[in-house]
Amino acid sequence: MSYYQIQNIKLTDLANQFGTPLYVYDADKIIEKISILRDSFKNVNLKIKYACKANTNLAILKLMRKHGVEIDVVSPEELRLAMMAGYEGSQITFTPSGVSFDEIELAAELGTRINLDNLDVLEKFGQRFGNTKGALIRLKPHVFGGGNEKIMTAHPESKFGISIHQKAEILAIVEKYDMKIIGLHQHTGSDVKNADAFTQAASAILEMAFSFKDLEIIDLGGGFKVAYKDGDIVTDMQEVGEVLSNAFLDFSKKYGRELQLWFEPGKFLVSEAGTFLTTANTVKVDPIKTFVCVNSGLNHLGRPMMYGSYHDIFNASNEDESEQDEYRVVGYICETDTFSWTPEGKQGERLINKVKAGDIIAMKNAGAYCFSMASQYNSRLLPAEVLIINGEAKLIRKRETFDDIVRNLVSVEV
Repeated sequence: MSYYQIQNIKLTDLANQFGTPLYVYDADKIIEKISILRDSFKNVNLKIKYACKANTNLAILKLMRKHGVEIDVVSPEELRLAMMAGYEGSQITFTPSGVSFDEIELAAELGTRINLDNLDVLEKFGQRFGNTKGALIRLKPHVFGGGNEKIMTAHPESKFGISIHQKAEILAIVEKYDMKIIGLHQHTGSDVKNADAFTQAASAILEMAFSFKDLEIIDLGGGFKVAYKDGDIVTDMQEVGEVLSNAFLDFSKKYGRELQLWFEPGKFLVSEAGTFLTTANTVKVDPIKTFVCVNSGLNHLGRPMMYGSYHDIFNASNEDESEQDEYRVVGYICETDTFSWTPEGKQGERLINKVKAGDIIAMKNAGAYCFSMASQYNSRLLPAEVLIINGEAKLIRKRETFDDIVRNLVSVEV
């Protein structure tokens, strides 16, 4: 029964009240995930930095802040959103990749903690600030970890971070400008299942850390795997917590003082909190397969087409499991936009309670990288967002209108 409800509010009632397509987020699930992460690292000085690129809705940012979670941003616009949510500069980490130095200067002036991602910006930061502002260095530990090549960020060919094999160049720049390096950072990738990849990356970072005298922070990124379906393999947080806490405490003892251990979870905190509601426009019976065509597409939930991601799909209007069919769930975009990918990463069908036109088709794990990656492709409108908190459904983003699409167009004679 709970599958069809969030905090005792039926999904179909939400669809009727707010319309579809609609993103719905469960605040209780986000709070639960924060607690799981804290409990897994209760023996260390832990700071959770929410990687807000996963979901930047202001209400989600405020919820994170209310529960003591700080924030990681990757653009000036995310930085401004964080400040709108009430975060101070010292609570914000700026982790850009390949940006102009103007963005880094702006973040520094606003008092954020900055991850320097390449030798060029390390040199410029040293020239500009010397030892007057502390910074973190993002390292590339040459570790393969993640559920898909597109979301692996620490392997040798990744664009992210400065290679650990460039240690001599890093140290030369730091010494040249007497820079104050307060932290080392790495991010292995997303959907890392076990402690091995984290341990390999942490070992490389901690070994290098002894070369820096002013460290306050070791930042091991995020990438914990979440459940996409019942019985799915997820990151064993107790194992990861125990292994990494022990390694970190041992390092701190050898380093000579207690440091902070940072993580930057994004998907882990918000993915399972989200449910995406759509309406079946039609059930298209084809000689080979049956399609459920919904009023959305890759413009609103692009992860399946981009990564081959699995999202659990069910008929929220029909709880009767006695009659089911195999359906390929597809969108309304003028392009192939299949939602029903298999666990093996191929387009396929799902066994779903019998569907008729007008039924509400729900998709799980829509809290992360869904609205934040959405677009107006085909000149379609962006959906509304709703947060369920304390048993109440609150609209946290209005549905777009056609006026929003044309707002910034400039009329010229052609």
